[in-house]
Amino acid sequence: MFQATYADTRGNAYVDEQHAAVGRVGDVLIELTPEQMIPLPKGGSLLLLPERGAVGLTSAGAFVPLRAKRYALAALLPQGYTRIALPAYHGSGATLPLFGYTAVAWHDGQFYVAAKVEDEDLFKWDPVHFNTPQLAQLVAERQAELPHNRIIAQLAHCSLEYSCFTAQNIFYRRWEGGIPVSNSCNAACVGCISEQAAECCPSPQGRIKFQPTVDEIVQIALPHLTEAEDAIISFGQGCEGEPMLRADLIAAAIRQLRRQTDRGTINANTNAGYTVGVQEVVTAGIDSLRVSLNSCIPENHQAYYRSQTFNLDDVANSIRLAKAGGVRVALNLLAFPGVTDREDELEALIEFISTNGVDMVQVRNLNIDPDLYMRLMRHS
Repeated sequence: MFQATYADTRGNAYVDEQHAAVGRVGDVLIELTPEQMIPLPKGGSLLLLPERGAVGLTSAGAFVPLRAKRYALAALLPQGYTRIALPAYHGSGATLPLFGYTAVAWHDGQFYVAAKVEDEDLFKWDPVHFNTPQLAQLVAERQAELPHNRIIAQLAHCSLEYSCFTAQNIFYRRWEGGIPVSNSCNAACVGCISEQAAECCPSPQGRIKFQPTVDEIVQIALPHLTEAEDAIISFGQGCEGEPMLRADLIAAAIRQLRRQTDRGTINANTNAGYTVGVQEVVTAGIDSLRVSLNSCIPENHQAYYRSQTFNLDDVANSIRLAKAGGVRVALNLLAFPGVTDREDELEALIEFISTNGVDMVQVRNLNIDPDLYMRLMRHS
């Protein structure tokens, strides 16, 4: 049996041997079963959910609250793992920060989580490769080389304060490195990790406050493309807005970079709502786009993105323009158990992929308070 877990007010984790573990999909509580569970991955972490009581399953099959002051326990997964179930709890409190809360259980002497491996290339996202003892020195050396480059200063902050892997890769000079360029956005995502209204869920990162220059981009991107192993430069990071709003800047940087090297991949992570900008970077020669969306049902997409300037039709138009220009397009599907896996959502996703020629779907956990997201989906 997978046993229920809980936390006390000090954040200590415990096992309730009298109750089976419970998870949640959408608004429905479920018993956690062996086929859903894997050991807590290396790099995963546990946290308590304040003001939310833990829930267990009795031998008679009843979902019951555990005793008073036993708070729900959740897991945060490392990159490359997709959750299957949310943590179960009763009660509510202040809106939770923007993390991907995952159901936890205890079994055979260790913690288990309701998840599966999503990214086959886990090696490049293994936490053992990041936050190494030499990182601070690498950051200092790179900043000394580019003392007036504001992007490198931002990436240093993201590397050391937020442990951002794509920022750190710039300093390690390998794999996928992120370059933030946009301080504005054309959406007001409920789950935006860089900017939120004061009364909403707190954002885990801050958005850049400046407008970079082409030279600042090229100073960072060129050595990465020419020297890094499996080199990728990606625009559209957690510390910025929508990169296509600075398509003129990105396009100019692409042209300058490609005059000097054809090595590596130039990518952008985008909501694809600004079709004019997408066309501009496609014409300049961008190699790939990752288009993030939570749903291929227009009402559900709008409920999350809350844009006043674009809708799902604009996203589809951008993808078709990119494909016509020879660009590889992947969807970053922001998944939420009990919503994304509904029949109507899956049918809409399949139709969207087929109609627009999407090359690949990458499933990513939607980082959001579960109750907040379910309210959005019920009212969309």
